[in-house]
Amino acid sequence: MADRDAGAGQDLPVAAMLGEVGNQVRGLRKEAGLTLERLAELSGLSTGIVSQIERGLANPSFGTLVQLAHGLGIPVGGLFQVSDRNRSPVVRRSERRRLDGHGIVADDGGRFELLTPDLTGALEATWVETPPGYDSSANPYRHQGEEFGLVLSGRKDVYLDGKRHELGPGDSIRYPSTTPHWYANPGDEICTAVWVITPPTW
Repeated sequence: MADRDAGAGQDLPVAAMLGEVGNQVRGLRKEAGLTLERLAELSGLSTGIVSQIERGLANPSFGTLVQLAHGLGIPVGGLFQVSDRNRSPVVRRSERRRLDGHGIVADDGGRFELLTPDLTGALEATWVETPPGYDSSANPYRHQGEEFGLVLSGRKDVYLDGKRHELGPGDSIRYPSTTPHWYANPGDEICTAVWVITPPTW
């Protein structure tokens, strides 16, 4: 059966379910560090179909879902785990998921941990620790969405299109993620901060 457009005329419960499945697919893809193109390749699907599914704009056949799950390396039922209403909304400090990738973790001593239960919602919140001398200017970020940051301890310089904004304990900042941005720790102690991004980018 061919994939159908989930637009006008779609029953509201079905549209909501497709939206949840799309969010789940996007979150699982990003957790696996896959691009849309790579997931499409692994699934044997077109990039356009994968994109439409992630945005809740397609009503995929079961066969398509099986291909998608295979590309993600999960059972097909894993695409529907968002419907488990018994999942705890709480993330314990000892259970935070370490985030790697983004080109900013491993070698420089920065630590990034997920504060939200997963990456399937409308936003992500991360616990960020960066050591003295940390500098991500070699890899400026630019993507869709909006960001909010709050410094808890230490110092953090946030550069927005080259303009420096100095933050200390208790200072916060909000900016559009479409602005090229990078970060530095100019202090002599680890900077601890909480960063919120919408939509999730990891």
